[in-house]
Amino acid sequence: MNPKLKYLLQIHIAILLFGAAGLMGKMIALSSDIIVFFRVLFAALFLAICLKIINGFQKIKTRIDLFLYLSSGLLLSLHWISFFQSIKLTTVSIGLFCFSTFPLFVTFLEPFFYQEKLLKINILWAFLTLLGIFLIIPDFSLKSSSLLGIGSGIFSGFSFAFLALINRRMVKNYTALTIAFYQDSIAAIFLIPFMFKLNFRPGTKDIILLILLGLVFTGIAHTLFINGLKKIKAHTASIIACLEPVYGTVLAIIIIQEIPDLKTFLGGLLMVSISIIISIKS
Repeated sequence: MNPKLKYLLQIHIAILLFGAAGLMGKMIALSSDIIVFFRVLFAALFLAICLKIINGFQKIKTRIDLFLYLSSGLLLSLHWISFFQSIKLTTVSIGLFCFSTFPLFVTFLEPFFYQEKLLKINILWAFLTLLGIFLIIPDFSLKSSSLLGIGSGIFSGFSFAFLALINRRMVKNYTALTIAFYQDSIAAIFLIPFMFKLNFRPGTKDIILLILLGLVFTGIAHTLFINGLKKIKAHTASIIACLEPVYGTVLAIIIIQEIPDLKTFLGGLLMVSISIIISIKS
């Protein structure tokens, strides 16, 4: 196999696994905060083993970095809780489509974080994204669970955009595996108090799915993605990452027969297309 093709395949497999994580959240009969706690816990343990094997542990260098790690760990927990909540209140495809708005949030937030120019064309992309969101809303009632789920999904994209901007700074001084390890670990620590307040009894199926979610669909997926970046440009990887909702939707159709209607499909197609365009132009 062509070496570059091998690394490109690793990126696609990683994005496929990330997309499948939403489906796992739908199949686990536990609340979103419990799912996220075990996801980040198992992922942190897996990444710790990886870092130990390759002797890649890096200490946190400054107080500012410590603050950024604490902030990003909190953001990561909020991002995943809102994402899984969106999946549970709506569908896998709608939750993933809403999350795919994060490149748009990045384009608007980045100028304020890094003193870069805001392009007028991005305002057009914002209006088109809103049109896509409008198309996937099945019910405009304020009491509708779908509307709340879409709001949660958009918040997951918004919080992930902040996380991406923090990572843009952190990756200059730390490896991607180190960043992922600290963020997953801190997210798990933030969520520990919620575990004492909740009375839950996961079944055997839930336990197996939680382990798979943390190890395979988070830890291994992240490792594959990072390894793929050895030969694949980050620019190309970011475009491939826009396919996450597509992979997740196809898996939901195959595994749980959750088929999006035409309106949702068109809205999602518009939102994913805009994400790809923004990634190419950035």
